[in-house]
Amino acid sequence: MKTIIAEKPSVAREIARIVGATKREEGYFEGGGYAVTWAFGHLVQLAMPDGYGIRGFVRDNLPVIPGTFTLIPRQEKTEKGYKPDSGVVSQIKIIARLFKESEQIIVATDAGREGELIFRYLYHYIGCTTPFVRLWISSLTDKAIREGLRNLEAGDKYDNLYLAAKARSESDWLVGINGTQALSIAAGHGTYSVGRVQTPTLAMVCARYWENRRFTVEPFWQLHIAADNGNGEVVKFSSSEKWKEKEPATTLYNKVKEAGFFIVTKAERKEKTEDTPLLYDLTTLQKEANAKYGFTAEQTLEIAQKLYEKKLITYPRTGSRYIPEDVFVEIPKLLAFIGNLPEWKGKVNPKAMPTRRSVDGGKVTDHHALLVTGEKPLFLSKEDNIIYQMIAGRMIEAFSEKCVKDTATVTAECAGVEFVAKGSIIRQAGWRAVYGEEEKEGTTIPGWQEGDTLTLKAASITEGKTKPKPLHTEATLLSAMETAGKEIEDDVLRQALKDCGIGTPATRAAIIETLFKRGYMERCKKSLVPTEKGLALYSVVKTMRIADVAMTGEWEKELARIERGELPADTFRKEIEAYTKEITSELLSCDKLFARRDSGCKCPKCGTGSMQFYGKVVRCDNAECGLPVFRLKANCTLTDEEIKDLLTDGHTKLLKGFKSKQGKSFDAVVAFDGDYNTVFVFPERKTTKKFSGRKK
Repeated sequence: MKTIIAEKPSVAREIARIVGATKREEGYFEGGGYAVTWAFGHLVQLAMPDGYGIRGFVRDNLPVIPGTFTLIPRQEKTEKGYKPDSGVVSQIKIIARLFKESEQIIVATDAGREGELIFRYLYHYIGCTTPFVRLWISSLTDKAIREGLRNLEAGDKYDNLYLAAKARSESDWLVGINGTQALSIAAGHGTYSVGRVQTPTLAMVCARYWENRRFTVEPFWQLHIAADNGNGEVVKFSSSEKWKEKEPATTLYNKVKEAGFFIVTKAERKEKTEDTPLLYDLTTLQKEANAKYGFTAEQTLEIAQKLYEKKLITYPRTGSRYIPEDVFVEIPKLLAFIGNLPEWKGKVNPKAMPTRRSVDGGKVTDHHALLVTGEKPLFLSKEDNIIYQMIAGRMIEAFSEKCVKDTATVTAECAGVEFVAKGSIIRQAGWRAVYGEEEKEGTTIPGWQEGDTLTLKAASITEGKTKPKPLHTEATLLSAMETAGKEIEDDVLRQALKDCGIGTPATRAAIIETLFKRGYMERCKKSLVPTEKGLALYSVVKTMRIADVAMTGEWEKELARIERGELPADTFRKEIEAYTKEITSELLSCDKLFARRDSGCKCPKCGTGSMQFYGKVVRCDNAECGLPVFRLKANCTLTDEEIKDLLTDGHTKLLKGFKSKQGKSFDAVVAFDGDYNTVFVFPERKTTKKFSGRKK
């Protein structure tokens, strides 16, 4: 008998049908000489410190660096602490028996780093010695499964993939466990979770938040003139310079207005070619789904996984935007299929040869770019259909012709001021016709030449204001994670840097969700806003290596090298162990940042503890209560006296100078609600005279 193990029951069911294992047993299917069983994601995990006899957060125990990591069944949280998940333990016993009774194991977990780790951790925990081979497929269509079963790979071919996954798992444990315990010990209260990837990600969100909030808005003035293009249409020119002061801009505006004409000093005309966009990888799909439809990264991944399991798209957790030659052969048939879908009628030219910009087998690692499979998308929800059609539409764009434009830039001079007008006309719409983008373009510039004198048809002066970089959205944060914080728009350059990014396409959504779950940031419409807790953590770690995006990006690069067999896993492990010792010592020394002073106020919640002043927070010293009150409120830091008013009276006086998430200033009273959370109260105007507060 051969045992096939899939990552989840739904995938096992499809494979079982293909191999004829139709008899349902407890925890597996059987038939045709096969047993087909399944995991539920990670059945086995690394033991927590208590698995090595280390309990509680104790300074003298740190750093915890196991000589060999212990594997245990997945745990679940109960009232009495963590214990093995009973359903997981039962499934492990079934799998262990099937493995032992088999002549061969076929590994059919997801074909990627985490899928390999799911099987290998289980295999080693069971202590299995049965030989195994690998089913490596990029879609779950019947055809792909059958071809994969006919071309099974040697199990040891993926040893380096496993070693990279194991190194990632153990390094996250070492940095996360020791960093979290060290910082929490230094704080002396509460739990401050830090991690190899989550903390640099939070640092990017917080840094952008402070850059945005501390930005000083400055006014500027710009001049504009217009000329007739000869067809009754107006061409608008804008001044090359912008003035910070109104007076010189107004003086020049009056001169321009009186001039009556202006002279063309330069006229440039060029043909501009815009390459087709590359196919989607997971991160690009998540970014565009967030930007266009407001989908979270996690939501997009869940939908893509669902579409994959319905056989509608290829493997979603891919980091490549290219396909190899053998897949390119199938593209004309897939494009013909898409062209018959109601959403894309008339968008696919059946006689056109697909272009090849997204074809490069050398840039495909584990899996190629996202494609539809040719299975009909029936009965999809609105959200599922949006993601499916995004992938289909991108395929049409990627294999269409380039977009060709005629562009013109005309420079002119009027009353000593330089003005510029730009225009473009699409000559060949190419890929931009897929979503009708060519209709949005088109400003015609007449054939003006250097030296031409144009009649001034109108002149104006406008006032603008400088703008800060906007707060991160999930789309921009995913971009920053992908390139280790480097702001890169170019597709090809971004692809070249993907090994230096933090996280992987498969894990970035989970990292972002972790920051929400741990109360470090929250969503405000599409923007990501750090919480007071997140900003407090950032203020402590922002200058440390634990928050260094570039360093974490280098680690990801080294994990990719392990996967390619270019770096021994032990070398990476030693580097991480040395870093763990360094960061543990660094974080334990943060106790000065958490130095406390007695506020002299009883805790308003429990009535027994005393409220203690720390750097960014005021907290009850009763361990069973631990009520926190963060000083930072809407971009203002409450003073000791204002905190004391809040603790003794339940509210402050009217305070001025708060700033909303939209950047608007407001005045308010800070008060406790029924659960001792702080809220803003806006007194009626007639009562505001009773409050005398902070001056602006």
